Amino acid sequence: MMCFTEANTQETISSLYRARFMEGQPQGPPNSAAMENGTEPDGEERPPGFQETTITEGAARIVFPNANEVFYNPVQEFNRDLTCAVITEFARIQLAAKGIQIKVPGEKDVQKVVVDLSEPTEDKAELKEGANLALEDQPRTAAVGEICEEGLRVLEGLAASGLRSIRFAREVPGLRSVVANDASARAVDLMRRNVQLNEVAHLVQPSQADARMLMYQHQKASERFDVIDLDPYGSPASFLDAAVQAVSEGGLLCVTCTDMAVLAGNSGETCYSKYGAMALKSRACHEMALRTVLHSLDLRANCYQRFVVPLLSISADFYVRVFVRVFTGQAKVKASASKQALVFQCVGCGAFHLQRLGKASAASGGRLKFSAACGPPVAPECEHCGQRHQLGGPMWAEPLHDLEFVGRVLEAVSANPGRFHTAERIRGVLSVITEELPDVPLYYTLDQLSSTIHCNTPSLLQLRSALLHAGFRVSLSHACKNAVKTDAPSSTLWDIMRCWEKECPVKRERLSESSPAFRILSVEPRLQANFTIRDDANPSSRQRGLKRFQANPEANWGPRPRARPGGKAAGETVEERRRLLQNKRKEPVEDPAERAAWLKTFPCKRFKEGTCQQGGQCCYSHSPPSPKATAEATPTDCPEAPSQNPAEPGAATGPGTE
Repeated sequence: MMCFTEANTQETISSLYRARFMEGQPQGPPNSAAMENGTEPDGEERPPGFQETTITEGAARIVFPNANEVFYNPVQEFNRDLTCAVITEFARIQLAAKGIQIKVPGEKDVQKVVVDLSEPTEDKAELKEGANLALEDQPRTAAVGEICEEGLRVLEGLAASGLRSIRFAREVPGLRSVVANDASARAVDLMRRNVQLNEVAHLVQPSQADARMLMYQHQKASERFDVIDLDPYGSPASFLDAAVQAVSEGGLLCVTCTDMAVLAGNSGETCYSKYGAMALKSRACHEMALRTVLHSLDLRANCYQRFVVPLLSISADFYVRVFVRVFTGQAKVKASASKQALVFQCVGCGAFHLQRLGKASAASGGRLKFSAACGPPVAPECEHCGQRHQLGGPMWAEPLHDLEFVGRVLEAVSANPGRFHTAERIRGVLSVITEELPDVPLYYTLDQLSSTIHCNTPSLLQLRSALLHAGFRVSLSHACKNAVKTDAPSSTLWDIMRCWEKECPVKRERLSESSPAFRILSVEPRLQANFTIRDDANPSSRQRGLKRFQANPEANWGPRPRARPGGKAAGETVEERRRLLQNKRKEPVEDPAERAAWLKTFPCKRFKEGTCQQGGQCCYSHSPPSPKATAEATPTDCPEAPSQNPAEPGAATGPGTE
């Protein structure tokens, strides 16, 4: 029995399922018949030379302006593919409880095992049994491209061209509606055209509004969205408060953060202002970024007696992506403090220790009593190298993933590899995630351990084998290919590295007595490490040769410039910045006039402020002042400029830090 009103043919969808990116195909504006119902602004004329590109990704085909007016990044196809896979499995779980099965193109018609991820855990078996009975009594199906009256309501808060929303409509079954919102009028106009082009106007509703205000207007339980997707340019911090209120009970919240410089510790105070946590520069910065975002989400949800349960947390390329479910419950919120932890990290050897903010203990009547934790877990100086500790966090200290849910997504993608263009990478990343130790926050890296004591680097299998021989658990991390995630204490790791150094000796006479390497190696190991390779030291994903860590897919790969109305094409902007900011330290031309003009592009700081006494003659390298000028000049005149004549050989060839 079908619960839908409209459908696109399966042939059209399956023919577009192989994702690809095609550029250099100028497209004129669609004809008037295709732009009915207000999908094209009346009277809009394209300027001379206006060009567009047709982009085909997944089952969607969009028209995209070459000018950098609406943001699009083809490198994030992996992000969009993974999101479609996650929402599909989430829809399967949600609709199974209502007696509805979903039909995914290319997937064999085999009934999936129903797993309910809702809280509390003890109710899972009962709901699972009830869902299976409902399926047997009244089987109903939900197909791609059809409206399901009992399906999911989806919001994409920052939709840009609408590609992601259109892909949801054409690839994810069991949807009731998709709201594609953007604050840019140009983006919404483009969105309407693409919605009409893909024939999904019955599912996708373009909206022009501030994403925060739109979510604040849907705080009522009956108006909340089942899925909210936030993929902003940079930080999503300003949207999180509204998002945790606008998602339904047990709903899915998908958040992308591309401000990795902030989350990775380059600006701890900025990270605190956005996410409520101090980030540290660490080899485990990518996992710490994930845990910082989860802490921020849970903290904001706690303000409204809600809490988050992570389903999947990914660090990939230049961003992090988290998928969490949001629940309401005052008793559960009380446990949130015990899920967060501070990090004490040694500045010398990098050893870290976690300190939970709260603790939960059993009380009478089977209740849990929550109280403040005791600490700190470290002495003022590091026990290994004698250096001080840095304090970071708070961060999420519980598991990053629901391994049962991850297994369902992995199974679905593996059984239907033709569905996504990046299916091979999704399989690899999710396979590594299933192998990660869920109860061990953060990790060390091979190069970090070896560079600290200035010795040769052991192979990954040798170090893993030594930890396994010592009786500890060890795994990889999807966030770093050289990661060593283990429940062994830092003292055991350094004992293993001391034993390794004995096989590959370091020249002790070259080490400073105050260096971490000298202090660590001056202690005899209490553990005799065994580096014999074990079979279980090589993880399954590595043995199968899965594509776990992708190489840069194209030249100039990385974050794209921010979209700007009426802006230049993205390629031109990149080239301009490259000419301006790169090659500063190349030897300039010898011609004095050309050299002076080149140096003029790097004026001193006071010239920019209009207070340089050199006036219009100022350039980066000032000529040595005469004695009279020196007496008249203030001591702070252009302090950053070296005293050299730019016309002479050997003058400065590039700007300093100013």
